[in-house]
Amino acid sequence: MKYYLVIPARYKSKRLPGKPLLDICGLPMIIRTYRQCAKVISKSRILVATDDVRIKKVCKKENIKIVMTSKNCLTGTDRIAEVAKKYKAKFYLNVQGDEPICNTSDIKKLLRYAKKYPNKIINGYTKITNKKDFYSGHIPKVVFRKDGRLLYQSRAPIPTTKEKKYVYAWRQVCIYSLPYKSLKVFSSTRKKTPLESMEDCELLRFLELGQEIKMINMSNKSISVDTKESLMLVRKIINRNARL
Repeated sequence: MKYYLVIPARYKSKRLPGKPLLDICGLPMIIRTYRQCAKVISKSRILVATDDVRIKKVCKKENIKIVMTSKNCLTGTDRIAEVAKKYKAKFYLNVQGDEPICNTSDIKKLLRYAKKYPNKIINGYTKITNKKDFYSGHIPKVVFRKDGRLLYQSRAPIPTTKEKKYVYAWRQVCIYSLPYKSLKVFSSTRKKTPLESMEDCELLRFLELGQEIKMINMSNKSISVDTKESLMLVRKIINRNARL
């Protein structure tokens, strides 16, 4: 069953400009993300999708396959939809370019589920264990049915009580499996859907367009780097592991 793992990498991040090339303990973040993926996925199946020549040059030195995409891509998923036009496959694993310590066991689990359910959109979740993450607007929270189908995703603290108390919650793990057919539906709109735009959560576009998303439990080891605080945390974790 043909598939690709695609790492979308955008230079012009609002919160951390030049994010894919930020130094993480001696290596650009995009290279660390790629190397994590390459531990469990054949390099021949990994593509970096970018619109920036600076990222392209760095990746070329690592002999990474590059796909240049439009600068007008609304989201990373739109970028993968462009890749899908050039590299046809049954499904595409999406590991965000800001996941330099993405858990390889989670990638293997996602691939296993994707092969079993190649026509389903699949995303990961993990339990939130502290109030700080629950109330953080940088961390997308997810709620889902007993059968694992996603009900909603929000940067707001959900689910919560009338008093807005933290009881229990789950956060998104930013790796996905995206079927070719679902990507075609996703990219059929020329602008973000209303809830997607308001929440800044691209998975909501799938829901708003009538697509279902299967959620699977993953580890809490992956950390998305989208703030200076998370960047420092990832550097600290890598340095600590290097000393062990």
